[in-house]
Amino acid sequence: MRPRFLFLALMALAFRPAVAQVFNPESFTLKNGMQVVVIPNHRVPVVSHMVWYKVGSADEVAGHTGLAHMVEHMMFKGTKTVGPEEFSRIVAANGGQDNAFTNEDYTAFYQNVAADKLELVMKLEADRMANLALKDEAFQNERQVVIEERRMRTENQPEALLQEQMRAALFLDGGYHHPVIGWHQDIDSYKLQDIVDFHKRWYAPNNAILVVSGDITAARLKPLAEKYYGAIPARPTPVRARPLDPTPVAQRTLEIRDEDVHQPSWTRYYLAPSYHVGDTQDGDPLQLLAEIIGGGPISRLYKSLVVDQKLAASVSAEYDPDSLGQTIFAVATTPNPGVEMKALTEAITAQLKDIAEHGVTEAELTRAKNKLRAETVYARDSYHTGAMVFGQVLTTGGKIEDVEAWPQKIAAVTKDQIDAAAKRLLRDEKSVTGLLLPAKPGEATVVSDPNAEGAQGLIGGNVR
Repeated sequence: MRPRFLFLALMALAFRPAVAQVFNPESFTLKNGMQVVVIPNHRVPVVSHMVWYKVGSADEVAGHTGLAHMVEHMMFKGTKTVGPEEFSRIVAANGGQDNAFTNEDYTAFYQNVAADKLELVMKLEADRMANLALKDEAFQNERQVVIEERRMRTENQPEALLQEQMRAALFLDGGYHHPVIGWHQDIDSYKLQDIVDFHKRWYAPNNAILVVSGDITAARLKPLAEKYYGAIPARPTPVRARPLDPTPVAQRTLEIRDEDVHQPSWTRYYLAPSYHVGDTQDGDPLQLLAEIIGGGPISRLYKSLVVDQKLAASVSAEYDPDSLGQTIFAVATTPNPGVEMKALTEAITAQLKDIAEHGVTEAELTRAKNKLRAETVYARDSYHTGAMVFGQVLTTGGKIEDVEAWPQKIAAVTKDQIDAAAKRLLRDEKSVTGLLLPAKPGEATVVSDPNAEGAQGLIGGNVR
């Protein structure tokens, strides 16, 4: 499972008629410190029940990377009363769907079920928070599953391998340097006790957020939350730290050539601020900048590279400010058949330089806002979208008010703010460029920087 981040859904709401609220959530906190968010949506008798833990791969230490993801897998291996794999079987037998995902900053578990099955999944989820019962045989088997997952998703996928190494080169220090799934050698070295200790260290109610959206109200949910989650004692959890990465002083370029590459690509990562670290005032302007640069057929790069110059088959730009630490602003393109990568590289870097030096236009800003207004207009109708948005925001240092005030903040962004943010961001020394190229038949995979040890998606993402 690899859910995409959903901040664009909120962006589309930014230009609905002026209102004070987006999802109109209700919230309360249990005595043990567990925060609860309820998002009523009574269109259908369905609920999305999610438990978000404030722990991800960036909370790991060197030599033990991938533990957050490994613990996520082991959460399905049974408790004192529920056998291995029984959790998902019970949910499915009751007409529901369940899954989980791990990110750099959080781990989340969810079930989408009929509203009358909510108490059942709350009982199951609270049980594995408090009573996980792990056995070495199950652990050894699941570790091999994770190793095979890494082989399939990263080591045997040139694009994923390049993105993993680009991330390692961009983040020089700290937890964002390593991939969510972990380095292969670290996965090999896990002991069962590592899993037990990690779960005990982080999986406490006071380090978790319960988000329930759909056909539910806070008045109906609170007694159930107190019954199942409120009975679990709070305990101390580590302080999470996301210091500034060392200031980069040189542009870096990585290249992978592989005979399995049939579509070359050019990708650039910029070390970017989030809402919480770095030039935090740029969080909102950079979201609009990403839309202006590569947000579809009305974007600057699409018009220049795809329509006018006919050099590229596709372009995109992504940025997500909901990160506990610094984050990535990514730009990517693929060449048209017969186009040399050098020509495409020169064209896209010229466009990025022009934006850094001269900024965007008022017309581009207006078009970007209009496009966001037209997109995802039914986001509020989804019983799952709100749960995803609040979980991501609250586990990365944000507040409920930040979500609800977001439309007004985006609507207030000016051209001057975007220009200033672009000038701070689009600097060569803040970037890592990745080239994915085909190799000649029989030529082994070539990686230009073997010291970059090697995330999923254009700018990383969730791993299940």
